[in-house]
Amino acid sequence: MSENGKLSRRRFLGTALAAAALVPVAGRGLMATAHAGELAKVTEDDPTAVALGYVHDATKVDTAKFPKRAGDAGASQFCHNCSLYQAAEGEEWGKCSIFPGKLVKGAGWCNAWVAKG
Repeated sequence: MSENGKLSRRRFLGTALAAAALVPVAGRGLMATAHAGELAKVTEDDPTAVALGYVHDATKVDTAKFPKRAGDAGASQFCHNCSLYQAAEGEEWGKCSIFPGKLVKGAGWCNAWVAKG
């Protein structure tokens, strides 16, 4: 076989492996576009939720443990005004990029909160 034939096979295998590596990424994108009503709601005992201090009711945050939520500036922090939160106007629950495939409550809060820009 010629040297060109080997390069073509190598190129084909490399392209096939790269395409196979993208399958999980494409699946995640499909999950992100799923209808919000079909997604599970994150629970406060979810390991990521516990680590970030997520609660469904932002007024119940332990501000001694999460001082970011303390004071006047913290009192205005809710999932619904976080840049990571995505929900239609008036929806009580929405998607959050911190919890892929799950919904968070708009009145909730976690330590990953970032002001909408």
